[in-house]
Order: sequence, then structure tokens, then C-alpha cells
Amino acid sequence: MAAGSVCGGGGEQRRGPFAFLPRDRRLFAISGSDGRLRVWETANSRLQREYVPSAHLSAACTCLAWAPPGGRPPPNKDGPQRKKRKSEVIEVDKQLDILAIGTAVGSILLYSTVKGELQSKLDGGHDNKVNCVRWHQDNCCLYSCSDDKHIVEWNTQTCKVKCKWKGDNSSVTSLCISPDGKMLLSAGRTIKLWDLETKEVYRHFTGHATSVSSLMFTTVKPMNENKPFDGITGLYFLSGAIHDRLLSVWQIRSDRKEKNAVMSFTVTDEPTFIDLTVSEVKEEPVKLAVVCRDGQLHLFEHILNGYCKKPLTSNCTIQIATPGNDGDSTPKPVPILAAAFCTDKQSLLLVYGNLLQPIIEKVSLNTTESHMCLIRDIQKVLSLKTDVALTKVKTPVVNSDTKVLVPGIPGHSTAVKTPSSGKEKKKNKRKPGETEESIEERLGALDIDVSKVKTPGGLPQTDSFAVLLVQGLESNDAEILNRVLNTRKEHVIKNTVARMPIHAVIPLLHELTKRLQGNPYSASLMVRWLKAVFTLHASYLSTLPDLIPQLGMLYQLMESRVRTLQKLSRLHGRLFILVTQVAASETVQDVTEVNQTAKLVYEDESSEEEGSDDEMIADKDSDENWDEDEEKEEQSDEQDMTVEKEINGDSDLEPENESEEE
Repeated sequence: MAAGSVCGGGGEQRRGPFAFLPRDRRLFAISGSDGRLRVWETANSRLQREYVPSAHLSAACTCLAWAPPGGRPPPNKDGPQRKKRKSEVIEVDKQLDILAIGTAVGSILLYSTVKGELQSKLDGGHDNKVNCVRWHQDNCCLYSCSDDKHIVEWNTQTCKVKCKWKGDNSSVTSLCISPDGKMLLSAGRTIKLWDLETKEVYRHFTGHATSVSSLMFTTVKPMNENKPFDGITGLYFLSGAIHDRLLSVWQIRSDRKEKNAVMSFTVTDEPTFIDLTVSEVKEEPVKLAVVCRDGQLHLFEHILNGYCKKPLTSNCTIQIATPGNDGDSTPKPVPILAAAFCTDKQSLLLVYGNLLQPIIEKVSLNTTESHMCLIRDIQKVLSLKTDVALTKVKTPVVNSDTKVLVPGIPGHSTAVKTPSSGKEKKKNKRKPGETEESIEERLGALDIDVSKVKTPGGLPQTDSFAVLLVQGLESNDAEILNRVLNTRKEHVIKNTVARMPIHAVIPLLHELTKRLQGNPYSASLMVRWLKAVFTLHASYLSTLPDLIPQLGMLYQLMESRVRTLQKLSRLHGRLFILVTQVAASETVQDVTEVNQTAKLVYEDESSEEEGSDDEMIADKDSDENWDEDEEKEEQSDEQDMTVEKEINGDSDLEPENESEEE
């Protein structure tokens, strides 16, 4: 089986390059518009690796290629043979997961998904965008083509250029290596077959009217088994081009006369991803899966047996749509990003949905139906979530014998501020001898403040703010932008964003994204503007076809800042509980004990009446509140009923008369 996304070159590539891991289709690599490389597991749609190249913004990924099955080349047979070490065997297995990444600046990165790090970097071969990379079968040789018109053969062990030659008079956009590894197909607009040993052109083919975007062999043996096979003659290969709805099939002949395609497949739109099952015997049909830019998947099944004049149509077309919810919304199409045949050749792996969170599903083939529409509810699945396996924060294993030191625990010099300390400070701001202002005085003060605010020379109105903002964005004037964007008032921000023209929304988002990378204080101000833009102009942003490339950097910034939010929230909760417990314990210790001695004591004996009179004189200041204290004592003291009756009898008297009678 062979699979490959459409190589770059010759036109705008709105979807990132994709690549399935050869042989078992266990992994799926995709590079989005934000420059990040993501490797997904096809079995459970789980994100296994995420890699952000250091120059992912200036040198975007243009093509991907997995290393083929097999290890490094065997050692030289001239020398003595030795048994391989266990580590060398493991290294051979790990070589399967090496991913070659071509960039827009001409360099090639070799990334190991097993180690999760960059293995090496190939520089010095191209000085322009790399359009296609292909691994040779021996796994230590790599071929690449570029807009600089050259083809480069790399030695991946030494990371140096092994050979470099001119491949075409214009950009070389696609490559493919023959099954025996001795020939190389290259294409710009015309297709050439090269002898890798001599680096000379073996055959010429007509090609397409536009730049060729994909090349792959469809057979490994010739259909006519009577003639001797030289490794290349009689084989068929497939080619597709940008803005071309026809996939052409070519046959390599020995007479050098036939340069045109022998047959073609027609699809509904430009192909973006092609996968096929290679025909190994004469009667085995070639199965072809073509994903188009309109999001549809076309399946072909045909036996390659010579010339066919009429273009072949697909045996089955597959689409994916969302279900309609109770008649409120109509079904919406879900784009298919890529598709690949499984090892049994009877089922397909479909990749559909969002580039940032694709859904990978295994579907059994049913070519009896000419059209299939799969209903999938992807609303819940497409919600972005942080994968636990990607975080670099390692949580230590803590047992019962471990002592955790937290700021605020006794033994540390850090003081714990109790939550009530702020309220106490606010209460203590008033001076001891100062009286509280009346409501009338406060209203008078408010009138004076309002009159002061209305004096000329204040902030400009929101109309002028909107005009200034547009002028600053068009002229890129930092002084004007600082004056407008440093505003802290919410209503001014909302009114400014609401009154600004639509064409200034995207430039404003770019400016806010650039300022978000600054200091945290500036970022906190920019978040208010972002909130207002997304709230008021969400309908306009949703209509933009290239919204993901426009907001790629902003999404990356937001994702990097909220990645640790969940763990920080847990840590904040634990620290808040600890600080609250410590503050509560300190509050209990600081509370003064209540004086439980009675203010007035009445005794029947006359010898003790003088002492009670002295106590009453000492507490003369509290006589005004005698009625309230007496009611409280009646409710709290239920055991002295006889004494209370006497007190109740005397309580009807006025405080002055009561003291005289005593």
C-alpha cells in the first residue's frame, strides 16, 4: 500500500500535509497552519506527540514522509561478522518512527516520534521551499525536491548532501521511487524517470497542464509475465496535479514512443490526499482512495490492463455530515481530511473533522453502493482538550513519610495573610475621634466630583477612539495604538470595538496577538480587547474561509498559557485550604477570653449589700442599658428563678428611683 498527501508547490496549500505510518497505519502525522506537528494514534484518536519547530512561524512545514519499514543498512560483508547487540536491534525498530519534515526555507528536519525529539537537521541542499521528500528503501538515503529546480540525494547518517542535480527548468514538485529502488520519478509539469546510478533521464512523459502534486507506483510487477522483467518496464504509476480533476495513469514502455497517459480517473475536485493498494499479481485490481478539496472521498477499483480512452468514474463516493437536531438545524457537511486502506484491504481509516482535533475512524468497505453518507455528531468530540501525556510537569510520588513544606507552615519565615486582615485594615482607616459623614454630606461630595469630571480635558469619546484605532492600524503608529489600547474602561473598549469598521477587525487581532507576547501587564489589557472583538464580531469571523491561518498564532498563545491552568487551579485550591486552616487556628488563638464575672450581684444578707452597692456605683456607666442586660440575663439564667422574681419587681422603677431605694 502507498499513501501520501499532495506535495507542496505550484499553488496555495490550505490544508497541512498529512502522512500515515507505512505498513500498519498505526500513526497519523499532520502539520497544521500554526506550524505544529502532531502525531495521532489511529486506534483511539489520541494525540501521541506534539512538536513545535523553533522556526515554525517563519519556516512552515511543507511536506512529510515516514521512514519505510526496515532498519539501517547491514554492515559491510567484507569484514568479520558479529552478533548484533540488543541495543542495536531496538535502534532498528525505532528507526520505523522517523519522520522527515520539509520546510519552506529549504531545510529538512528528522524527527523521532519514539524519543519525542529532533534527531538531526539537513541543511545546505536547497535554498528555497522543499516540495516533496521521499525515503529510499535502504532507509539511510533520502531524496528531496524544491522550488530551486534541483533534486538532492541525502545521506541521513552523516546529514550531508550525497548528490545534487537539476531536475527541471521550473520547480520540481513531486518525487517517487520505483519498487526496486533503482529509478526515481520526478515531476514539475512534465514527468521524468531518472536512473539513480547515472542520474540521467531514462524516460520522458507528457505530464499535466499544471504542477504535478502527487506521484506513486500502482504495480510492482508487469502485467505481461511472458517477457523478462528488468525492474521497471511494464509498470504503471499514477499522477495528479493541482487544479486538475483527472488522475492520470502511465505505463513505462520499452519502445520510448508512448508518452501519454493510458487511462485516467475523474473526481469532483482537486485531490488533496491519495492512497492505493498496490497490485502484486496480474488479476488483482488496484484500489484507489482519493480525498478531494471539497471534503468527499472517492473509491476506485480497476484492473490495469492497457489503454482506456474514457475517464473512469468512482465506484463509491463517501461523505460525512452532522445530524439535524429536531428540525432546528440542517445537516452540515464534515470535511474528510485523509483516508488510508488498512492491512486487510477491506476497510478504510477515515480522518475527518478539525485539523486541530481530527477524528480517526475505521470503516468497512461497501462498494456496492454508489454513494454513502455517514452521519456523525462531532460537536462533542471536537471540543479541544489538553492531553495528559503531553504535559512536561512531572508530579512526584509522595508517600506517608514525606514531609511537604508549604509557605505559611510553622518553621518558615513567610507570614500568612488571613483573609480578614484586609477588612480590618479598612475598618481601622477611620481615626478614633472622627465621626461618620451623613448621607447628605456624601451626596454633596458626589455632586462636586461629577462636576469636576465633566470639565473639558478628559478622555476623548468613543467615536474618536474608533477613528484613532483605525488610523493607528493603517499607519502602524505605535503612539496612537498605545494611547487607544491602554484604555482600561470596559464600556469604552466595547463601544470602540462596536463602532470600528469590519475591515479593521483582522488587523486589530494581529496587533493584539503581537502585544500578547509582551509583558503580563500589557497582556492583561489586550485580553479585554480580545473579549470585546470575539463577542461583537463573532458572526463576521465565522464567515472567513481562512480563519484558522489568521488566528493560528493567537490559538498557540492561548493554548500555551492555559495548558497548566487545571493543575494550577488544583494547587491554588490546596494552598487556599491550607492558608484558611492556618488563619482559622490563629484567629482562635487571638480571640480574648470573655469576662464571665457578673456586673451586678444581689444577696439576701445585709452584710453583703454594701459590697453590691459599691459594684453598682462602679458600673454606673452601664445603668442606661440595664433593661437590655436584664432581659438577656432572664433568657440565659434559668436556675435562679426566685432571685429573678425579686429583680422583676424592682425593674419597673426608673434607674434614679431604684438607686435611691437601695
